[in-house]
Formats: sequence, C-alpha cells, structure tokens
Amino acid sequence: MYEVKAILSIIAISLIFVGYTPYLRDTFRGKTTPHIYSWFIWSFATAIIFALQVSAGAGVGAWVTLAVVILGLIVFIAGLRDGRKNITKLDSLFFVLSLVSLFLWIFAKQPVLSAVLISSVDILGFMPTIRKSWNNPYSETLFMYKVGAARHGLAFLALQQYNIVTWLNPIAWVLANSIFSIILIVRRKQVGEQ
Repeated sequence: MYEVKAILSIIAISLIFVGYTPYLRDTFRGKTTPHIYSWFIWSFATAIIFALQVSAGAGVGAWVTLAVVILGLIVFIAGLRDGRKNITKLDSLFFVLSLVSLFLWIFAKQPVLSAVLISSVDILGFMPTIRKSWNNPYSETLFMYKVGAARHGLAFLALQQYNIVTWLNPIAWVLANSIFSIILIVRRKQVGEQ
C-alpha cells in the first residue's frame, strides 16, 4: 500500500508544478496578480500544517503539503516584485484575523484544535484573493485552481494515516479550489472576454 500512496503523492506533486507553472508565467507577464496577503498566509499556515501532518503520521501524503509551501513562497515573492498590491481595508482585516487565528494555534497545544485553526486561517487567507478576483476575474489563472482541486484530492488519497489533523486541510482545499474555480468561471461570463 505504501507504493500506491507514494505514487499518488508524486502525481499530486507533479500537478503542483503543472498548475503553478502557468500561474507563475502569467504572474511574470503581468496577467495574473497574486494577492500578497493571501500568498503570505497560505505559505506560512501551510508550513505549520505540514509539521502537524508529519507529527500525525501523514507520511508520503505530507510531501504534497511541503511542495505547496515551497511554491507558495515563490508566488509570494513574485507578487512582491510586481508592485501592484491592490490591498483594501477589508483585505487588511482578513489578514489581521488570519494572523490572530494563526497565533492562537500556539496556545491550543492540541493537534486537532491546531489543525482546525490553521485550516481556518488558510481559508480566511483566501478572502483577499476572492475579493480581488470578484472585481477582476481575469487577475487569476483559473487553470491553477482547477488543478489544485484535483491535486488536493490526490493528496488526501496519499495520506498514510487518516485523522482530522491529516485530512482536514486537503479536503478544505478541494472545496475552496472548486468553489473559487466556479466563482471565476461565473464572473468571467458576467464581465465578458478580456
């Protein structure tokens, strides 16, 4: 069974590169504008999730989470380079709420509560990107989010231990990526071709 889990993990990691490559290309071309608050929160929170998954026995399924951390940091740095931050007061509010929630896990001292808090932070971190994309649905690379839903589904299947600490985040991201993809598709139809 380990071999199957390792293969699923490798496929999911491959999908990370398949999804992030066009995203980074579009970012460097100025077509995609990553929201730096979202990408900072996602990178930081996902690093903590990786540590929680490893401690809870996720095994090869945690490899996917580590790869997301690394590529998320690259997107964050690319977003800083761009200079167009498009930050609103609402974005700052979600950013502060995310940071407060992120530091609550330190005091939780319980892996399950920590996993719930960190996964909540991850989803809160999505709010600035959703707001930005609602106003400009072409400012994100839809392909990455579609692939992201599949990738997180494979990451879930690759887990070696199933408990809330290991599976909560991949399942949350299957849902978040799927819903966000639908939002982008609907909003693009509403605003027309660009």
